[in-house]
Amino acid sequence: MNQQTIQNRETQVPKTPQMNDRDFLNDMLTTEKYMTSSYSTFLHEASHEQLYQDMLNIFTETQSCQRELYNLMFKKGWYKLEVANQQKLQQSYQQFQGYTSQFPYQNNVQ
Repeated sequence: MNQQTIQNRETQVPKTPQMNDRDFLNDMLTTEKYMTSSYSTFLHEASHEQLYQDMLNIFTETQSCQRELYNLMFKKGWYKLEVANQQKLQQSYQQFQGYTSQFPYQNNVQ
């Protein structure tokens, strides 16, 4: 079965042993993803309010940088996405819709 993907036309890069633009962007994107994940963990556990606010600002800047790198890579065709399977989406929706019966305040669920 051939999985459909969503991808822009790929910008060609030289095939050499040296790192190219795609390699550098991919490395930076991976680093930013790791950093935002780590900052998120810190934010969940921070008890000092000012430190929390400072780290939240750093997290937001890092997350914005990560998004810009993703957008650039997608624009250049260096990042592709799989097309969502409609049946799987519907199954997930039904599964999580069933969880609403477990919420403590049933009247507030839309």
